[in-house]
Amino acid sequence: MQNSLSSSVVFEGTGLHSGAPVRMVLRAAPANHGIWFHRTDIRIGDAMVPAIWDAVDRTPLCTRLVNNAGVSVSTVEHLMAALAGCGVHNALIEIDGPEVPILDGSAAPFVRGIMTQGVRAQAVPLWAIQVMKPVSVEKDGARATLLPADSLEIEFHIDFQDAAIGRQSKNLKMANGAFARELCDSRTFCRQSDVDLMHENGLALGGTLENAVVVDGDDVLSPGGFRHTDEAVRHKMLDALGDLALAGNPILGRYVGERSGHSLTNTLLRALFATPGAVRMVKCDTKTASDLPGYGLVWAEIPEVA
Repeated sequence: MQNSLSSSVVFEGTGLHSGAPVRMVLRAAPANHGIWFHRTDIRIGDAMVPAIWDAVDRTPLCTRLVNNAGVSVSTVEHLMAALAGCGVHNALIEIDGPEVPILDGSAAPFVRGIMTQGVRAQAVPLWAIQVMKPVSVEKDGARATLLPADSLEIEFHIDFQDAAIGRQSKNLKMANGAFARELCDSRTFCRQSDVDLMHENGLALGGTLENAVVVDGDDVLSPGGFRHTDEAVRHKMLDALGDLALAGNPILGRYVGERSGHSLTNTLLRALFATPGAVRMVKCDTKTASDLPGYGLVWAEIPEVA
């Protein structure tokens, strides 16, 4: 069955890149609604922005959605990961600015907020996208691949010159609350040199050492250091789940990212849907549903990681 929110959830914070304050309200939505953003600060024209793969304006720093009228919402990936990780398929997201609040730089605050209010089942079948043949895309030494599998699995490999990060790899089956336990509290990360460059270009104005892990060579500049020794690759997996959630339905397949990012994952979705015979829609039975992200997630697991 499809799921929506049991009641509304409010989040307030600042945008990572704009630094502007923003208020966001997650509201329940009817079955087959999907995930939509409503820009409440837009008074004239189309203020509705769909959270779907072909509305993505591919950028390297975050995932940005744009409707046909040019209205946008950016940095949606952590929220989308939390919705997928909590098994929410239908929601209306009211937001009074162009960027989702960064909060602590992870998806944990979103997961806690959603699970505090709860998720309710809707008496409508849930359909999933089953990957039927391998599809892969590459750019500038990075690669993203989707392979056939019975449930969603994410494998990721990163390699950074900074010794504080270095080479990291992780593989995880995204079932039975694995997202909340393993990934949701992993924060976005960057190098100090990148921060300096972004600031020079008027970006990351809302970034702080409290909502991102900043490294400089061997050193971790953020207070308290990493939450996990491999927090960087865990966060890349979190991002991948959020970007894959823009497929519009849960994916049954194995995602492999090698130095991949937001733009390349969206390019992969575009290639997947453009490849004849690469996907089929399947109605989720009890067994299939039990292997989806969010199924079996209970509140007691969340404080362990968040």
